[in-house]
Amino acid sequence: MKYLVSVTIAVAVLVIAGFYFFYPGSQDTMEQIEVATQPTLGEEEAEVTIIEFGDYKCPACKVWDETVFQQLKDDYIENGQANFAFINAPFHGAESMLAALASESVWHNHPEAFWEYHEALYHAQPEAAGHDAQWVTVDELLRVAAEDVDQEIDLEVLTNDLLDQTYSEQVEEDIEHVQEHDIQLTPTIVINGHVIEDPFDYEEIVETIEAEL
Repeated sequence: MKYLVSVTIAVAVLVIAGFYFFYPGSQDTMEQIEVATQPTLGEEEAEVTIIEFGDYKCPACKVWDETVFQQLKDDYIENGQANFAFINAPFHGAESMLAALASESVWHNHPEAFWEYHEALYHAQPEAAGHDAQWVTVDELLRVAAEDVDQEIDLEVLTNDLLDQTYSEQVEEDIEHVQEHDIQLTPTIVINGHVIEDPFDYEEIVETIEAEL
């Protein structure tokens, strides 16, 4: 039985490692990041701010969003103890940039629809496709907005923003955060300045939040 458990754990670790490159060491803490201009979910005055540096083309980010993020919403964000901010870390080329531009457009023009669109983009990522698979296009970003989000998004505005790269300055600001804080992996999770060594370790996340509370 112990052998089977060990094998099961080993297989699980290998599966996650296929999506996520583990940190060579914990960063421990970083300077508090200003998130006033970032997409933020939850009470502005919450004691704890959880930040994700993420990429819509990142398979590990998709898994994190569909698991850990949903649990955080239930446990801490919806009751006002914590809020959550997202910063684009477009590591995977032009498609990552295009998805980031789309998310910024929705945030600035339809903030009430942003988080649904945010989750829908991750959901649209092909299963087990890897970050090299090509799937982010203007047509796909518009399809997600039209078909996968209940809140209305003006497709003409979104189209023009993508073609004109209207919010490229905002994406560049996110990239400056990535560079300033030496973010090298996605998802990177920061809680009140504390970098979580393994973003899938919910126990570590809870311990950090509770210590801050």
